Amino acid sequence: MYSVDGMPHCLVHGCGERLVRLSGSFELVWATGWEERANEHLPHLLSLGAAYPTLTFDHQPQWGSAHWKLSAIERYAGDRPAAWIDDNFNEACHFWASQREAPTLLVDSDPAVGITDKHVEELEAWARPLTLGRQLPPRAS
Repeated sequence: MYSVDGMPHCLVHGCGERLVRLSGSFELVWATGWEERANEHLPHLLSLGAAYPTLTFDHQPQWGSAHWKLSAIERYAGDRPAAWIDDNFNEACHFWASQREAPTLLVDSDPAVGITDKHVEELEAWARPLTLGRQLPPRAS
């Protein structure tokens, strides 16, 4: 348990290592209500070694669903393949993913557990055919 801006946050053991592993196959981006503040805390707390790009949202964060993130994620992803990990998908998120022309994967996580090794394996298997013979562009710092 960590205190961030006076609020307790549970950061699951191993999360940072899993994100570092995924950075070999993905361009990682924070899609959190913390927006740019994510980089004030998370890279250090998760031992990431680097900051990740952050999305800025059109709407105020709303508890109970991730749909308020859709427009920012759509802008960032553009016509590229996109995988989105969240613990609060709703029907709007699934509809968006099903309507995209680019390959899209939604990975539902349990907020009490976070990203697991099984999620990482699923994401790597999904990305493998998309990245064969291609290198990811350098990550923005």
